[in-house]
Amino acid sequence: MADSFTTPELNSAKVRIALGADHAGFPLKEKLREFLRQAGYPCQDLGTWSTDSVDYPDFARAVGENVAADQSDMGVLVCGTGIGMGIAANKVAGIRAAVVHDVETARLAHEHNDANVVTMGGRLLADAEAWEVLQAFLEARFAGGRHQRRIDEITAMDAKRAG
Repeated sequence: MADSFTTPELNSAKVRIALGADHAGFPLKEKLREFLRQAGYPCQDLGTWSTDSVDYPDFARAVGENVAADQSDMGVLVCGTGIGMGIAANKVAGIRAAVVHDVETARLAHEHNDANVVTMGGRLLADAEAWEVLQAFLEARFAGGRHQRRIDEITAMDAKRAG
């Protein structure tokens, strides 16, 4: 692990986190898993476990279903860009996955969209930057208010699709 990483104490109510990645995101997932462990977050690593080529939808589904079943509170997915994982994870009912690129998009994904899965690009973010982005996502809190109405609309879309 790089010496430049710090793991400041985040909010003491540690959420349970499901992690997943494809081959392109594997190295960053491993770094994030270690940072989360050091910060005291319970993590469930749902793979992949190497840089051997795999299909990202398998891991997006595993993390999405884990979060939707309340086995974890939040999900973290890493692929080359975060885009494929985001698309796939959002196919799981109850998942609001957000592709984030920086601290601001991570914070707003949680505050405004009540995202429960964050996706990022292992080819786009340096390790230290990705850790800052993840911290911003985890430290943010859903703002509610006018945003709740929109989340309710999304939830209704999920119910209609499932029905």
